[in-house]
Amino acid sequence: MLTPTAVRPRPINDELIAAERITKTFPLPEHKGVFTVLQDVSLTVHAGEVVALLGRSGSGKSTLLRILAGLIPASGGQIVSNGIPLRGPNPDVAMVFQSFALLPWLTVQQNVELGLEAHGVDRVERRVRALKAIDLVGLDGFESAYPKELSGGMKQRVGFARAFVVEPKVLFMDEPFSALDVLTAENLRGEIGDLWDAGKFPAQSILIVTHNIEEAVLLADRVIILGANPGRVRGELKIDLPRPHDRADTRFKALVDHIYTVMTHPEADVMTEPAWGTVLETDRPRSRSPYAQPLPHARVGGISGLLELIVERPDGRDDLPRLAERLRLQVDDLLPILDAAVLLGFAAVIQGDVMVTPSGRAFAEADILTSKDHFRQAVLGHAPLVASMYQTLREKRDGTMGVDFFLDLLDEHYPHDEAERQLTTAVDWGRYAELFEYDASERRLYLPEPVAGVGDESA
Repeated sequence: MLTPTAVRPRPINDELIAAERITKTFPLPEHKGVFTVLQDVSLTVHAGEVVALLGRSGSGKSTLLRILAGLIPASGGQIVSNGIPLRGPNPDVAMVFQSFALLPWLTVQQNVELGLEAHGVDRVERRVRALKAIDLVGLDGFESAYPKELSGGMKQRVGFARAFVVEPKVLFMDEPFSALDVLTAENLRGEIGDLWDAGKFPAQSILIVTHNIEEAVLLADRVIILGANPGRVRGELKIDLPRPHDRADTRFKALVDHIYTVMTHPEADVMTEPAWGTVLETDRPRSRSPYAQPLPHARVGGISGLLELIVERPDGRDDLPRLAERLRLQVDDLLPILDAAVLLGFAAVIQGDVMVTPSGRAFAEADILTSKDHFRQAVLGHAPLVASMYQTLREKRDGTMGVDFFLDLLDEHYPHDEAERQLTTAVDWGRYAELFEYDASERRLYLPEPVAGVGDESA
């Protein structure tokens, strides 16, 4: 258990870190331009507050955190830390990583002392401060243990001790609980919150990157919501709850519902709760090119399974936070499936709830052959990338095309790994819809052979 100990008092409302119009780009393959991860991002972190960065995949949360820490440079804009423009690693921060990042050949105490050693702290002081930090995170008695002897939760406690020992102005946490099992994560999350609420936290502020909406509302004073592709600040939400934040508070649930709604609709105002009954669309950029309109990375089985679960609920409607909790899914796992259902016209998001549409119900309740018909029409009507691939095959005399042709078009808009993922999703959807077939050994798509009695499948 984390043990509160006396540390320096936290000043209130002092600006510790500011990001000023940060942009980050990476080159696309073969000099085809750049991929913009972050665009014109500005934010501040003040002393005495917990700030959560919340956003979907592609919003650049972890990239932004590393720029703020001085681990990677920005392509534009600047970071100001403690009033000084940042030029290299940020001495005012310490970071807790998702992957623990312990050195396996060092003991717990030696791992905790690493940061102090790098700062030139002498051996005696290192030992005293490390033992205090180890005691703070509840690992006294394990000072001489090696990481292989520790559970996941204990390894993450070592990560916290290593960050605590340098007494940073701001503690950065990059999804610190996501690699832990549910109970261990909940226990450690609660202890961190308790230590902060007691005013005994060994840092003036916390900046946490998370995919978990409830975690953000539970821990943070402010939630900054990032949009995706490229990452940008959509707005921030003040968590107007007394500390400690109580999950049973009706306001807590309202805030969680509102954030779910915001994150499933790119046009929603972060600061204004939408009117009841507003139907929200999926978060995807508008573009004339079908190859620049990304598909959510969801398999057909996942889409179908989600719809079947919701259809069984009263009125074919379910509360998103409760659905995520029942399925034990993080937001980045649930939202792509939900996005796909919304994109295809099978579901709608209404005030933090997901509701199956009539076409979604027909798809979920149909037999396998009929469901393929429903899916085919939805893909041709709502998934321009798949529809364009199908149309290209129909225009070829032999009805076949190597997938590298489509991959080259996708490479114009995405980093190569993401282009490959887009192609994989498109092929999965197109094959299920029986719009085309795929030969993996030849990496070619084919129009299916016509079946007697079956009409043309044109759009």
